[in-house]
Amino acid sequence: MLLIHVPKLTNRLGYTLKVIFTHVLHADYSITTDEEYFLQWDDAKLSYGHKRIGDSPFIKCHPLLFETTIEEQEPHAECRDGQWRLYPVYGRDLDFDFDPLAATFFMVTRYEEYLPHREDEHGRFCPEDSLAMKEGFLDQPVVDQWARLIRNKIVERYPDCNIPCQSFRFVQTVDIDAAWCYKHKGTFRTVVGAGRDLFSRHQPDEVWRRLKVLINKEQDPYETFNYILHTRTKAPGSALIFFVLLADYDQYDKPASYLNPHFRRLLQHLDDYANMGIHPGYNTLEQPRTADQEIKRLESILHRPTVRSRYHFLRLKLPRSYRILQHAGIQNDYTMGYADVVGFRAGISVSFPFYDLERDHENELIIHPFCVMDTTLKKYLRLTPEEGLKEYKRIIDRVREVDGTYCCIVHNQNLNEMDGWAGWREAYEQMVEYAGLGQTAKD
Repeated sequence: MLLIHVPKLTNRLGYTLKVIFTHVLHADYSITTDEEYFLQWDDAKLSYGHKRIGDSPFIKCHPLLFETTIEEQEPHAECRDGQWRLYPVYGRDLDFDFDPLAATFFMVTRYEEYLPHREDEHGRFCPEDSLAMKEGFLDQPVVDQWARLIRNKIVERYPDCNIPCQSFRFVQTVDIDAAWCYKHKGTFRTVVGAGRDLFSRHQPDEVWRRLKVLINKEQDPYETFNYILHTRTKAPGSALIFFVLLADYDQYDKPASYLNPHFRRLLQHLDDYANMGIHPGYNTLEQPRTADQEIKRLESILHRPTVRSRYHFLRLKLPRSYRILQHAGIQNDYTMGYADVVGFRAGISVSFPFYDLERDHENELIIHPFCVMDTTLKKYLRLTPEEGLKEYKRIIDRVREVDGTYCCIVHNQNLNEMDGWAGWREAYEQMVEYAGLGQTAKD
């Protein structure tokens, strides 16, 4: 058992220690403010504060974790010997020349997203304004790295201390924005779509493709679900989660009707082989009650509680988005990431609890960050399938270095080899196989 001494236990400090030692390192620890008790402890120990206590490893603190208000921050990012540092500290004979706990809190709470910032056309935080992207460490799981630095320092001083390294995990998530391209759309949407194709100069083959699908001469191009289930066998032990859009039809939400029997059977089929979650619609931020409605729709189809979610369009706005999910009974959210760039939005690869910075307390909602999405690679970064595969592998290698969790997003409709997606199926298959190498942990 590791004993950690702190001068004062605050909500922020307790939360950060939990993220580092429970969620990243999976280590047993206890906390004390009693200096005498700490000095008499004869097992592994670590002190955090303004001064070193005894000869145990010591982290000199920055004031951030002893504050209770939201203030402008100057983390002073710096890369030294290949390791990024935030919140530098100064003094003699230091084990760390920065405060990795304050740095962790700043990153995982998304502190900067509570400060005044720009928003894109969908009301999302712009990654260009993040410290990680400005300084150039967005593609680094820095929190995982800092946790390993702390672990290594403790084990160096106490070789018998049992702080196990975590195991690499692969979590594949699939967003079902549109289950079918042509089928099961209803008479009105089918007629309107066919008319649009017929009078479009840019899609002369679309009419025939649509007709062949509707008379069952060809498979619907978006119907790639069995292919995804089969491809999963390339990564035995990996987790697979489908997030289903069940919002009402509008400008940004165009799902199949939740009353459609074919759609219901599809979701029940997928539920037999993978985990399922809700994909709250675009307007949830403005109309929070729709989250409850859409969750009830999924539960009526699967006959089980819905505990996972990821917002459509990744419309994450702190803390409002997470409060909506908590109120709706969601336990796990997978929205933490960016739509237009690859990387670690919260600087961490593994799951961690949500900390409501405005209310200054930890919540039960667990955040599962993702680091790469298929649409990001093709639409925003404009990569070829070959370049996309290299980027997939580069990020996977980053996560493997820290034995973290590689969580990615793909869309069933993007695996159709049409609409400019030719070649991405092979890239997807090779990505899954590469991520599955030596991976045995399950969700």
